[in-house]
Amino acid sequence: MLEPGTLWTRVIEQTQHALECGALRSIPTHREIVDQDGVNFLVRILANLTRKEKAARQQTQKAIISGEVINPFLPYEEDLFVADLSETHLCLLNKFNVVDYHLLIITRAFEEQERLLTLEDFAALWTCLVEYDGLAFYNAGKNAGASQPHKHLQLIPLPLWSGDGAIAIESWLASAEFKGTIATIPKLPFVHGLMRLPSGMQSPMKAAEETLSRYNTLLTTLGLQAGDAYNLLATRDWILMVPRSQDSFASISVNSLGFAGSLFVRDEEQMQILKDQQPMTILTQVAMPIGEAS
Repeated sequence: MLEPGTLWTRVIEQTQHALECGALRSIPTHREIVDQDGVNFLVRILANLTRKEKAARQQTQKAIISGEVINPFLPYEEDLFVADLSETHLCLLNKFNVVDYHLLIITRAFEEQERLLTLEDFAALWTCLVEYDGLAFYNAGKNAGASQPHKHLQLIPLPLWSGDGAIAIESWLASAEFKGTIATIPKLPFVHGLMRLPSGMQSPMKAAEETLSRYNTLLTTLGLQAGDAYNLLATRDWILMVPRSQDSFASISVNSLGFAGSLFVRDEEQMQILKDQQPMTILTQVAMPIGEAS
């Protein structure tokens, strides 16, 4: 199992190894800040998706030939392995990463991505979070941006943006309005819920219990159950849930990171579509617009 205090060293060492042996196939991007009404959205233009698309085609072809769904996590690539987190979970590098040191927290045995998160899921996540100051996220189902059916949480380093000015999530959090323990953000015209986490949690299991409790509260408050699509974002300080209606709008796909203010487009043509439609419109249309949610 992961020795406490060693995760970041393991991530750096395994990243270097995976780059050298070709297992890690980073997707180059260039970044642009798109301003909408004074809110900054970080948009990455993916310079070359060929690697990921080719791998996806090969995975599909293998599935057709074998008659079985090919699962890249079972078995996983040894060259991407970072650490055993628990009896139920382990940590891998994201093979086709856009952000450096992007981790996947996967179940050892197959579980559907649409399954509700469990205490074990959050304990594995917090085993990483206590050592790795990051943004965790979960794309619950295909309509929430999940690209693989095997249950996995993801973790990327903070800050998301080190340039001038804050990106969207920071300004949104600052304006959150609490009613009891659950907050909403007035600037967001779609259904969502935000809760604070206790500060200074160092025990992964205690932190997992606190996070699971809030996760279940948000599910109930937002009327979500197993099989429903939603995005979950969390840091050491807060947890945010956004129900989803569709995986994309105007050809632009959105996963959990969109609701932190970080979006991805394939090329300059999609970038222009994003600017024409505006980021908040895209987020609202893939979520549940307030007043339209059933």
